[in-house]
Amino acid sequence: VMFKGIFKGSPPTSTEGAKRRLLLYQHCIPLCESGDLQTEVASDIIGLLMLETHTLSGPSLAQLATLFVDAIKVGKMGNGKSLELFPTVLTALAACEALSYGKGELSGEEYKKQLINSLCSSRWDPQCVIHLTTMFRDVPLSPEELQFLVEKVQRMFIKLDLQEIPPLVYQLLLLSAKGCKKLVLDGIISYFKEQDLSQEEEQKHGDLDLEVQSIPQDQLRHVEGTVILHIVFAIRLDHELGREFLKSFKTSHGDLCPFSVALLLSVARIQRYEEQVFDLLKGAIIKSYKDELLQQGSKFLQDLIPGHCSVAQMLIDTVKNSVFGWDHVTQGLVQLGFYLMDTFGPKPGPFGKTAEGSATVARTPTQQACKLGGQVLLQGFKIHEPLRGEILEQVLNRLVTKTASPVSHYLDLFSDIVVSAPMILLESSSKVTETFDYLSYLPLATVQGLLKAVQPLLKVSMSLKDALILVLRKAMFSSQLDGRKSAVTGFLLLLKNFKVLGSLASSQCSQSISSSQIQVDVHSRYNSAANEAFCLEILSSLRRCLSQQADVRLMLYEGFYDVLRRNSQLASSIMQTLLSQLKRYYEPEQDLLPPIKLEPCITAHRDQIYLQEPLVLCLCTIHCLLWLQNTQRSCNLDNSDDEEEENEGYQSELQTILDSITRRMIKSELEDFELDKSAEFSMGSTVGVKNNIYAVLVMGVYEVLMEYNFIKANYSKSGFEEVMELFTRYHKISEILKEKSGKGRAPSHKTPRSLLSLGFISTLLEVVSRDNTQSREEALSVLRTNGEFVRYSLCVAVQKIQQLEETGQTDGPDGMNTDKTFRFLRDMTSVLMWRYIKIPSVVEDAGKKEKRSSLSHLCLEGLLRIFTTCQQRYSDKMAQLLFSATEISDKDEEPEDDNATTFFYIRQFQRALFIQLNGREEEFNSKEAQLLVSILSVLSRQLNPSSQQFVQMIKWAVQICQDTSFEDSAFTKGMLSLLFSLHVLFRSPVSLLLELCQDIHSQLGDIDQVHRVVNSCTKDRFGIVQTRLLVLSQVDRVLDEVDWLIARKKNQGTSDKSGEATQTTGQQDPVEKAVTLQLGTLLTALNELVQTALLPGTCTITLLRQLSRTYTILTTLVKYVSMLIWCFSLYIYMQVKLSGSHLTPQCYSFITYAQVHFSFLLQSTPELCSKLLREMKVIPNLIFSIEQYEKYLITLSKKSKVNLMQYMKLSTSRDFRINAATLDAALQEQDDKEEAQEPKQKKRKQ
Repeated sequence: VMFKGIFKGSPPTSTEGAKRRLLLYQHCIPLCESGDLQTEVASDIIGLLMLETHTLSGPSLAQLATLFVDAIKVGKMGNGKSLELFPTVLTALAACEALSYGKGELSGEEYKKQLINSLCSSRWDPQCVIHLTTMFRDVPLSPEELQFLVEKVQRMFIKLDLQEIPPLVYQLLLLSAKGCKKLVLDGIISYFKEQDLSQEEEQKHGDLDLEVQSIPQDQLRHVEGTVILHIVFAIRLDHELGREFLKSFKTSHGDLCPFSVALLLSVARIQRYEEQVFDLLKGAIIKSYKDELLQQGSKFLQDLIPGHCSVAQMLIDTVKNSVFGWDHVTQGLVQLGFYLMDTFGPKPGPFGKTAEGSATVARTPTQQACKLGGQVLLQGFKIHEPLRGEILEQVLNRLVTKTASPVSHYLDLFSDIVVSAPMILLESSSKVTETFDYLSYLPLATVQGLLKAVQPLLKVSMSLKDALILVLRKAMFSSQLDGRKSAVTGFLLLLKNFKVLGSLASSQCSQSISSSQIQVDVHSRYNSAANEAFCLEILSSLRRCLSQQADVRLMLYEGFYDVLRRNSQLASSIMQTLLSQLKRYYEPEQDLLPPIKLEPCITAHRDQIYLQEPLVLCLCTIHCLLWLQNTQRSCNLDNSDDEEEENEGYQSELQTILDSITRRMIKSELEDFELDKSAEFSMGSTVGVKNNIYAVLVMGVYEVLMEYNFIKANYSKSGFEEVMELFTRYHKISEILKEKSGKGRAPSHKTPRSLLSLGFISTLLEVVSRDNTQSREEALSVLRTNGEFVRYSLCVAVQKIQQLEETGQTDGPDGMNTDKTFRFLRDMTSVLMWRYIKIPSVVEDAGKKEKRSSLSHLCLEGLLRIFTTCQQRYSDKMAQLLFSATEISDKDEEPEDDNATTFFYIRQFQRALFIQLNGREEEFNSKEAQLLVSILSVLSRQLNPSSQQFVQMIKWAVQICQDTSFEDSAFTKGMLSLLFSLHVLFRSPVSLLLELCQDIHSQLGDIDQVHRVVNSCTKDRFGIVQTRLLVLSQVDRVLDEVDWLIARKKNQGTSDKSGEATQTTGQQDPVEKAVTLQLGTLLTALNELVQTALLPGTCTITLLRQLSRTYTILTTLVKYVSMLIWCFSLYIYMQVKLSGSHLTPQCYSFITYAQVHFSFLLQSTPELCSKLLREMKVIPNLIFSIEQYEKYLITLSKKSKVNLMQYMKLSTSRDFRINAATLDAALQEQDDKEEAQEPKQKKRKQ
């Protein structure tokens, strides 16, 4: 009331009144800031003052504004209440016409600008930053003033307490309604990016500076979470802010950090931005992986740009950070994880077939992105309890619904979830049980993966196990074959994993026990009685499978070995089951031949013959189980007498049967099996199919008996002679099948997969190659003197290794045991290496005459496949594999480390290749040389590119390429590929490329035959005349790297000022210098190629495409120089000169040359007309690229005031070009025709 009275008694028109009013303002402002008044009273006073501000005179307003500015500068605005009045003062001040300023006058608007500039240029007290930011929301500001203010506030971030950042960010976001949205968002993100980097450095190295107080991690994460909520709320209200936010990341993925990733995922909750955000993140992830792959494969890029920003790591960090209450981020993480797995998961093979195979290391960017999605979901499942149900449900839904495409990635994720949190998963066991109901409808590979994944849960959940058994029992009677196979898979898995410690009498094996009677005591370690009853019940169900299709029986036979290996107490029941099955097809009369009945093994349906009983697998399983029983008995001698007698009973009976089959199979002839040399074996008739099935069955029996008798012989001569008898008969049938398959247009026979186990093959190779035990010498000579048997053992070894390479497992016992398969590979490597080095191929010349692979060739093929398999599937054990075979060398050469071990192998193969190349050309074995080069290529990947051995390898490759004179295109291509793959990891291959282009030019000649090639050499130094396409592919690689560097430089968004500074100082960015040097050398190389008389075809088209791409890149470079993103240096000038004076004129000559030859081809081969016309479209594209390049050169010339077009020859209008020589020829031809027609016309007149 008092203030109102003062205002009423102080009319603004009088001088005294105006002074009183100003004095009142000057007194009230400090009073409100002092904090002595209640908040409501202070607000009323400020409100009253605001109403009367418009009545103040210009000088009074100026004094009042200066009072505010001075108070802010000295930090007296801690309360900030009176700042509400300042915008009103400034608005009134701006309305004044003239105000004294210094010795002159300024308009009110200009005076206001001076005040704002002074205020933003002064030092602010950190306590009043939030109040000032709030105040400026009500002050009209120009775009420049707003930018100045925002930058000032953002610089104050580091001076504020962390808890003050969220309210300040909130005020900044409200302020962004005036403009500068991108600047506000970039500043906020940059601040938290720096804080995250500081935290990371502290965690790595510890807090070394004790004076600097570090921010607690949990506090920082909570503040980040609050700020993210503020930004998302602002974007919901201001869609322009959202568009600006996404736009900034679309232009440059390099600005991403864990904070910005979390912010993007939170924004994805807004429906209109969801798709955009996930597409943006998908693109960023793929680009990050592609960039990483490009850098890993290029030493040039690694030296130029050492570090790599991994978006994948940011995403994983975001998942870890989300544990600090970032509930608004977690939903986006789940969506992104499934989005990546759905988008980049394995795709169906041809004709919709799913190519599951065995999982290998993720190598391609798409595979890595899919794996990243799984990692995000797995980490989210571990950390966030509310997400577990949703993640599990979505994974199981995809396993059930995606039957037409591979789901191996979801199976891997589900398996990881089970392993990481089995007890948590039991809380959602109802969802798993529900999935079991669909087992009989799912693909077999999915069922196998799913059951293998849930196996840990079955041991602790009675209800889950009972549910599975019910489903499997129903599936056993399914009308679908896959359903029954799924049932067998499930039952076998249960048998493997429910271990039996006790034993039941064999008479109880047929006892019917329901699963409901079994009580598993989860708290005890084992409940062997319940487990045994459970397993016997399953076995009784599985016996029904022995009357079903061959595929079902096959799975059962293959699974019994693993079951018995893990559950040895089931041996009696399993062996008796197999024995009764074998007796159905075994001829008990000892004098009858053959000993097996083949006819019951096949069946007919609708005029088609099918295999009904895979008898060979039954025999193989029996043999393997007998061997396993003997091995286990030798290791464990604690069995009871009753059990021992029982085992010996069926074992002796089975061995008697196998011995009888062996004896009678040796006596049997082809006719005994209803087979004959002249019989039909084509797969096009039922008779041929039947004969093929019989032949394959008989061959399989011989193979199984060979392995059985080899083990039984125990290195006795008579035993090995029996093995040779069996092999002779096996080989005879094999040769007949090969002979029959060679006739006709298409091969009708495929080599059957060998049934020999990988472990046996490993032993066999050792025995036939280098076993020097004195006591075994006589017996081993029986095997070694048979060359066909040695060849057969090597062929089977290569077949098994190939199977392991393709599928990750092999047939037979221990085929899925990775540790044992690796051990077998290691042993085979040693033997194959020893055999190839010690036994020269000259000894095996007989193989060449028969057009078969020599034994040396087989050894090399086996070694190549072993090395490739090991790199793909046992990459961490590669050094161990290589070290195992160093025994073939002298002890003096024993390697010291992994690099030396690899190089030791490389030297061995280099010597072998040197011997090949130094022989006569007619003795050169191209296939063997190609294998050697392939092996060297694989092994070279194990060398460290910075090692001395790697440098020696490159020098050797260059020397071989230069000295080789054999015109073998396949070998030369392989050798050049090796050279380039090595060179690119050592330095940029562009200089080597230039040499090769010069070599091609000198060998093929010039397009203008009048001009001779300068410095032409008579010898093809690199032997690459036949491998021009390979050289051109390397041009593409160099262009890829240059293009990537230019795009990266552009994305960095170099400002105009920095560009100008670079020009003035004369210093050039190393990336810019490297790019221009690369392009300069490449232009010189292309200049050689466009002068070369290349034959019309793929090479010419490829070269034209690469020229077009080169000019496109040059255009981009010139464009960026014009935009001051790129520095205009001497290198750019020289590059323009080189392209204009050398390359472009030659390009036009080459285009004319190509068109002439293509026209001739069109006339001579009309059938290729459409293809040639389609390929010739590359010519106008090239001309357009050249003209675009010249267009931007003109623009750059104007801006730089340097005449860059002086080196460019202006292109002619190609549509109306007249070739004088062609015109003369056409006119001459027309004259000849007219002369020929004139006599005919005269004759008609007569």
